[in-house]
Amino acid sequence: MRFDVVVIGAGAAGLFCAIEAGKRGRRVAVLEHAERAGKKILISGGGRCNFTNLHCRPEHFLSANPHFCKSALARYTPRDFIALVEKHGIAWHEKTLGQLFCDTSAREITAMLERECAAAGVRILASHKVAEVRGTDGFVVATNRGEFESESLVVASGGVSIPKIGATDVGYRIARQFGLRVRTPYPALVPLTFTEEDRRQYCDLSGVSTEVVAAFAGQRFREKMLITHRGLSGPAILQISSYWREGLALSLDLAPEPGQYLPKRLANRVAEIAGEQLAAKIHNWEIAPAGTEGFDKAEVTGAGVDTDELSSKTFEARKVSGLYFVGEVVDVTGHLGGFNFQWAWSSGFCAGQFC
Repeated sequence: MRFDVVVIGAGAAGLFCAIEAGKRGRRVAVLEHAERAGKKILISGGGRCNFTNLHCRPEHFLSANPHFCKSALARYTPRDFIALVEKHGIAWHEKTLGQLFCDTSAREITAMLERECAAAGVRILASHKVAEVRGTDGFVVATNRGEFESESLVVASGGVSIPKIGATDVGYRIARQFGLRVRTPYPALVPLTFTEEDRRQYCDLSGVSTEVVAAFAGQRFREKMLITHRGLSGPAILQISSYWREGLALSLDLAPEPGQYLPKRLANRVAEIAGEQLAAKIHNWEIAPAGTEGFDKAEVTGAGVDTDELSSKTFEARKVSGLYFVGEVVDVTGHLGGFNFQWAWSSGFCAGQFC
């Protein structure tokens, strides 16, 4: 089957790119290896989809090139996506720190994207697993259900986080096949694990939660921390995990608010361990995690296709005409709180104007 554009991956970035290309009159097919589109959208935000953040700025993203994301974020903003959500009559609300969620269910976002695809003439083909990509004059994508030819190929396959819902490394393999550099992927927005010694000291505090400031390498996040039977989690820990590097210690201020009370069990334990250094320990508890809980528990994948290989305006590979990469597969990783969805919308929108 022949199309103008084939998109690999029916996630947030892939669907949005397909919609924009379809609006331009391009004949678009989206190939999805899972049995339906938008599986990661459906489980996000506790099933309510934290679809963007009002405070979306370049400093909320990690990349080897911190300037790469600026153009896309400026060209398609949170307000643009909110307008689309409201056009479809989807009720939403703001939670803390500018995070926007659906009032009811993430299914409303996937349904909206599917309706927009239908209106733009985009075909979404589920249960199509990519086996091979060939490219000379245009591209051929071989799947378990036939071959697809196109003049443009958009790779929107995401990262390798949450493999239980089907995440694979196909995007990185395609990039390397065509000679593009890939920065080594790592688990981001992920719980951290205790060393054996710290596990013995703290694992019986599993379930204790408190507001902290988590700090590492000049980055600071003030949000909730949760002690688990394996280590540390909660928004503050997930945020700092994207910056933390193995073998190094991070700092936790357990009482960032003057007069703040610690949960009793945590207060007693810190007092036992700290002794006369109690005040210093409360405001600078240094802990060197053993590691992370890995890609199984990571909300996103850090690093990816090197941004030096791509145009920040079109997302086309500089070395390969007609080949585009968007979304999580690219070396741009957002903070927790809707930023990664906004990156999907913005990068997909930009590529969709050119592919």
